[in-house]
Amino acid sequence: MRVVLQRVSRASVTVDGAVVGAIERGYLLLVGFTRGDGESEIEWMADKISGLRAFGDDDGRLNRDLHEVNGAVLVVSQFTVYGDSTKGRRPSFVQAAPPEVAEALYHRFADALRRRSLTVQMGVFGAVMEVALINDGPVTLLLER
Repeated sequence: MRVVLQRVSRASVTVDGAVVGAIERGYLLLVGFTRGDGESEIEWMADKISGLRAFGDDDGRLNRDLHEVNGAVLVVSQFTVYGDSTKGRRPSFVQAAPPEVAEALYHRFADALRRRSLTVQMGVFGAVMEVALINDGPVTLLLER
């Protein structure tokens, strides 16, 4: 499981001209799953994100988590985070989980974040999405389990 986490001032996802998910302060999570991912990866990642201290305190140090800043998460399915472009000019996605597996994991991951008392918005799995964001910092992290 891979997550590209971007700390944002705001972010939204639009599908067919309609906003389907939007947050103010928090994290935009671009989430990809690989073959063999399951509950242990989901639970580890949800714990990591819930407790991650990526917001500044009064001294400007990254010491505050989502709960402390009343932040939210916008979860977007992104199989391309498993793209491999080491050979040739077109990326290969053979490491990405098949859509029917990834979709179930995507929803289970969002539920795991909600169980940690986080406000969660989502994109639409498999849809062509327009993702808009104002990156705060910028702070961008790659998380993998």
